Amino acid sequence: MTRTTTVRIAMNGVTGRMGYRQHLLRSILALRDQGGLDLGDGTVLWPEPVLLGRREHALREIAERHGLEHVSTDLDAVLADPDVDIYFDAQVTAAREEAVRKAIAAGKHVYTEKPTATGLDGALALARLAREKGVRHGVVQDKLFLPGLLKLKRLIDGGFFGRILSVRGEFGYWVFEGDWQQAQRPSWNYRAEDGGGIVVDMFPHWEYVLHELFGRVTSVQALTATHVPRRWDEHGKPYTATADDAAYGIFELDGGAVAQINSSWAVRVHRDELVEFQVDGTQGSAVAGLRECRVQHRSATPKPVWNPDLPATERFRDQWQRVPDNGEFDNGFKAQWELFLRHVYAGAPYRWDLLAGARGVQLAELGLKSAAEGRRLAVPEIAL
Repeated sequence: MTRTTTVRIAMNGVTGRMGYRQHLLRSILALRDQGGLDLGDGTVLWPEPVLLGRREHALREIAERHGLEHVSTDLDAVLADPDVDIYFDAQVTAAREEAVRKAIAAGKHVYTEKPTATGLDGALALARLAREKGVRHGVVQDKLFLPGLLKLKRLIDGGFFGRILSVRGEFGYWVFEGDWQQAQRPSWNYRAEDGGGIVVDMFPHWEYVLHELFGRVTSVQALTATHVPRRWDEHGKPYTATADDAAYGIFELDGGAVAQINSSWAVRVHRDELVEFQVDGTQGSAVAGLRECRVQHRSATPKPVWNPDLPATERFRDQWQRVPDNGEFDNGFKAQWELFLRHVYAGAPYRWDLLAGARGVQLAELGLKSAAEGRRLAVPEIAL
């Protein structure tokens, strides 16, 4: 006999692009559309979101659009509600640490976007507090669930590469300045005083991608830039960009591989996908993006000859083989939500916790310090 258990989730920040599209619409509401989450023991979890934020009119518009009941602008009142089981945070970075700390102190299980705090000390403090309170906690690490990176992980686990030598990543696109075309990202992303900057935004992603797939980051050397110093905000007013909009990083990895990742909101896309990673090993190479992955094995590697006086006779991309899907891929955010809910309500293992989130904050912090000081910095292991 099936038992339906209602799980009330306070969702803070759903008026933002990521909070609404990926977490509310494509994750929590998608779970409701499929009839809830079946735990496999006769229990079905039914997620009941409580929309939380500062703009009540925007929250109510979302609630009415999707037939939801619960809306609040009072964080403390929601956290005091014994029927609320989980607190989720997708706010702007500067507001996250305090809200997550309050949620943990209130005994709520916590699931949060990254970075988890504005500095390593704060991120570690959250992880320690969660351990002391005995609550379950998780951090969104969505890129691990992308089809392209899942295929790449399959290659790594199967020994395709032999010894991995290097990883080269390219991420980014042109974010319009906001004067003659509306910017695709909010203006706070370009103000350091509001927690903006591409290092703070993307280095936590690179930390968990590198750590999970290739090895722990042991050193970082970064160069940052603010390529577009003048932008226009949501009201059409010009402002000075005080945060970095591009970062060029070199990361040494445990095991000897070297990673180079360029991140930029001031680059025009000339690649197959918005993010791509090329992995080179002694036995083969691969290029993985959001969805696709292509490989070239050692036995099928052509012998290119450098001759600038003659045109190339072959298309190099045609020399690579597409990795098949071999399965269906769900939305990565939804897949991780399912894992976290199983962790909370069925005791399933879950390793992407607040300590993992703190590693991302650490790498961003050291990346900015490296850029400011112009030198390579060691990345020490952290523990509670």
